[in-house]
Amino acid sequence: MQQFVSYKNIEIAYTVSGKGNTLVLLHGFLETSTMWKTYVATFSKTHKVITIDLLGHGKTGCLGYIHTMEEMAETIFAVLKELKLRKIHLAGHSMGGYVALAFAEMYPDYVKGLCLINSTSRADSPERKINRDRAIRAVKYNHKQFIRLSISNLFRPKNRKIFAKKIKEVKKEALTISLQGIVAALEGMKVREDREVLLHFSPYKKMMIIGKRDPILNFEDLIDQTKDSEVDVDIFPDGHMSHIENEDDLLFSLENFVRN
Repeated sequence: MQQFVSYKNIEIAYTVSGKGNTLVLLHGFLETSTMWKTYVATFSKTHKVITIDLLGHGKTGCLGYIHTMEEMAETIFAVLKELKLRKIHLAGHSMGGYVALAFAEMYPDYVKGLCLINSTSRADSPERKINRDRAIRAVKYNHKQFIRLSISNLFRPKNRKIFAKKIKEVKKEALTISLQGIVAALEGMKVREDREVLLHFSPYKKMMIIGKRDPILNFEDLIDQTKDSEVDVDIFPDGHMSHIENEDDLLFSLENFVRN
């Protein structure tokens, strides 16, 4: 059941399940905390699992025209403070990974482990920023059409038929996200900081989950980020949606990630 904590005159929605060491799961852009249902069911048997609707997504409100990754990280801290929690394993999918990195930079003493799932530690390239601006224009023109096209394109082409039913569910959930929430997230991702240094010089456990055929992130670029680091890298054969396309593999990887 979702609970709420007040933050800057809006409500942040979150769930808490199970007991034990804490695992915080962060969804990505155009997603909500409901994406983690299977993972909560598994990990709540051995851990306290927290899921959070990030700013402008799910049942969490919007703060303004731009939701920076730092502002989103502050909402994570607000939930932890409410629950009186200190040490956490933090796993984020795509944009959730950017938020996890921001949190790890701002509150390093709270982090026991950091896992990036189909995400990158690097800032947007100039070309990527131009694409973000194009996306913002497309969203403002017709955000429902933008959602329908964007989500299908996150999957490996052959998986679009295999997971057609699941894709339909993901689109339905994404269509609940407001125009303001979508634009604010795109603006925030566009201006996010480069945090690759955290992969090399932070003391906690680190893991990256990489899709070999991720249509959003460049495989070689992701591998390059982990060179000469202590980051555990798990490579899956499919696209950007590892939590769906490679569910069993991701469950296994996260089990290793949270193991003390």
